[in-house]
Amino acid sequence: MNALEIDHLNKAYGSLRALTDLTFDVHAGEIFGFVGSNGAGKTTAMRIMLGVLAADSGQVRWKGSELDLEARRRVGYMPEERGLYPKMKVGEQLEFLAGLHGMSPTAAKGAVEHWTDRLGVGERRGDDVEKLSLGNQQRVQLAAALVHDPDVLVLDEPFSGLDPVAVDVMSGVLRERAQAGVPVIFSSHQLELVERLCDRVGIVRAGRMEALGSIDELRATDHPTWLLDVDAAPDAVMASLATLPGLTTTPVTEHPGQLHVVATTRDAEAPRAILRAALELGAVREFSPVRPSLADLFRGVVSAGEDPAVDPSASDAKEGAR
Repeated sequence: MNALEIDHLNKAYGSLRALTDLTFDVHAGEIFGFVGSNGAGKTTAMRIMLGVLAADSGQVRWKGSELDLEARRRVGYMPEERGLYPKMKVGEQLEFLAGLHGMSPTAAKGAVEHWTDRLGVGERRGDDVEKLSLGNQQRVQLAAALVHDPDVLVLDEPFSGLDPVAVDVMSGVLRERAQAGVPVIFSSHQLELVERLCDRVGIVRAGRMEALGSIDELRATDHPTWLLDVDAAPDAVMASLATLPGLTTTPVTEHPGQLHVVATTRDAEAPRAILRAALELGAVREFSPVRPSLADLFRGVVSAGEDPAVDPSASDAKEGAR
């Protein structure tokens, strides 16, 4: 199976449990969003994938085999703490990094020209990295992850600090790599971007995978909710809907006149019954399902239990258990 598999990873720093039986996979051609609060275990998991850290137990596999040193040469990694040499020229640095992955000088030069042009920093190949803006340094860092044409992409906060144009460029590149069959996993706190870009999402809390699936799968509920806006007195609408079984109705505080209708039992006929009752009272201006955003889902997972207290300085000293 052409998938990156993370199988029951465990990692502890003394009494701090950074990861507990963390398990998920990223399929070929899939963009996977890895989200969680600071300190949740995301960076620790990514560093274990790359061999920067060793797990206490568990395994990382690619195409069914353990991700060993040779296989890791085919992974493109973008760390959260950017690792560029500030006084080295952009082009020379990228060619050097490509060479470390086994590329010939000619192939490395061609790849550097392609990716710096594609990411909008082609004119800066002759500049020292420290002379670039933070956004352009970010683009160069992504070029470093892509320059050797990796089979897998693992990106830790790749969109951090980027302006909207740069976000669009980087999003387009990730889509292109996924369309070419590359599994792409990235962490981000920009949940609207994750929701828009990712095929599946994993929400991790306190080192455990608490929710996993597509946005639609994560939104699935036994108690669907609809927004109802009728040209009639809200009290009259609520009284009419109260005669229907298995529904509760509440006013929308921020939008007077609108109502939220929640199904307390699973009934496929509920939407039709609601709409029929509303139409008898007046013109229906809006009747639509209320779908929670990824941010809503994230808050629900995180609020289900607080992460254990972590000393930030100790966390940083322990390779950033987040």
